[in-house]
Amino acid sequence: MRAATGWYRRRYVDMQGMPSWADLASPDLESSKAFYRGLFGWDSYTLSGDTFGDYEVFIDGAPGLGVAGVQGLADDTQPPSWTCYFRVDDVDASVRTVLAEGGQARVDPTDIAHIARIALFADPEGAEFGVWQPGPSGETALIGDRSAARWVELRCRDAAEAERFYGAVFGWSAESLDDPRFSYTRWRAGGQLVAGMAPMDDQWPADHPSHWTPYFETADCDAATARAAGMGARIRFPPTRIDAGRISLMTDPTGARFGVIAPHPREDSHGGAGDH
Repeated sequence: MRAATGWYRRRYVDMQGMPSWADLASPDLESSKAFYRGLFGWDSYTLSGDTFGDYEVFIDGAPGLGVAGVQGLADDTQPPSWTCYFRVDDVDASVRTVLAEGGQARVDPTDIAHIARIALFADPEGAEFGVWQPGPSGETALIGDRSAARWVELRCRDAAEAERFYGAVFGWSAESLDDPRFSYTRWRAGGQLVAGMAPMDDQWPADHPSHWTPYFETADCDAATARAAGMGARIRFPPTRIDAGRISLMTDPTGARFGVIAPHPREDSHGGAGDH
């Protein structure tokens, strides 16, 4: 049974600009598969293709219902990392918009079997992200369902530039949370919460690049965090209560950054990890 609560349900995935997939680039596929299977109870299957070679799809529950993907590194210069993808109606049009707004192309538009057409980019500060246009099958990821990515968040140094760029690319509108304790921005698309953004302050190394991070849903944030640590994860931000639930942030044994969130049962369709 999938969770019925949450700001982000599957019916919203098909809207322009909504998060639609997350995949991991790993230097050790077997290690990554074992880690995430152990952490979230995922299973997986291999999708073979001519473009990227074998691609592992994590599933939670019914066969074929993917929650995330994992593949090997493109080369030795690529760091282990999670990539967040956003739903678009036309990948090729997105390429033109991204380039016109100061982004860079990382992977040209590519068809992934009958599943999707994708492209990968870096925004003006270097944060990498992807776009996802569903293929003829019409299937989309189970973003927002149980153990799938429930929230995605950008860390950057120039919030005004990020607001301008993603507003132009996806049509997002930005709203700043009015709280003197911290600075946090939430983006909306079609009135629905899409993603969050937080500044990289002086505590971040000067050479650390801007980046997107997925937060995966779990029933118990503290238990999941402890389980991850026991399997070799490095805890970056310990379990902390926010208005939307309880969250933590970590890097997996290969060094890829991700978070977990246990939503509050009272959370409705207007909540989100950005509701600190």
